[in-house]
Amino acid sequence: RAAPPRPAVVATPAMLAPPAATRAAEAAAAAHDLPALREAIAAFDGSALRETATNLVFADGAPESGLMLIGEAPGAEEDRLGRPFVGQSGQLLDRMLASIGLSREAGGFYITNILPWRPPGNRTPTDAEIGLFLPFVLRHIALVRPRRLVLLGGVSAKALLRAKDGITRLRGRWHSVAVDGLGEVPALATLHPAYLLRTPAAKRDAWADLLLLRRTLDAESTVS
Repeated sequence: RAAPPRPAVVATPAMLAPPAATRAAEAAAAAHDLPALREAIAAFDGSALRETATNLVFADGAPESGLMLIGEAPGAEEDRLGRPFVGQSGQLLDRMLASIGLSREAGGFYITNILPWRPPGNRTPTDAEIGLFLPFVLRHIALVRPRRLVLLGGVSAKALLRAKDGITRLRGRWHSVAVDGLGEVPALATLHPAYLLRTPAAKRDAWADLLLLRRTLDAESTVS
């Protein structure tokens, strides 16, 4: 005799929606300029971080400067103002960069983070969160087309260099980040300014990294 008919399966929105990582990659790839990328990140609902943060923190500075800095995630002050690196660590970073002739206000660099939303309580981003937003970061780099990257801290350096070593092993030398449409972009890993506030003795290493950056930029300007 004929088998009884199977019950109909009604597809729910959750069943129809592709995984968040797929949607992130597609949304990032579809952004053809920086305003569109900002809108894509703001509209992306694949992360719970958006629900607990106050403001999207996209970027600051001059994208045409040729130098792009990438940190970890917004803190409380950044979340409140919607700008990256405006709290204590950002003020320290601005002073350090000014000491080698790079001013945010004067268009000396462009700065963003791996995560655009503040993690609750300023906790460290999870591997899943980093992986989810990485397509947006790589697209951000591709749109800005920097000549050089500076990776601030272990989260940024390990994510973009796809490295297992910690920041103390990665810092102090040039690496490269593979970016679709750009090829290999030179990247200097260095210590995050928040770490320097907690560990003042490490400022010597950070200063050495800044001097390396300055020498490299000077050499490039001489050649060009």
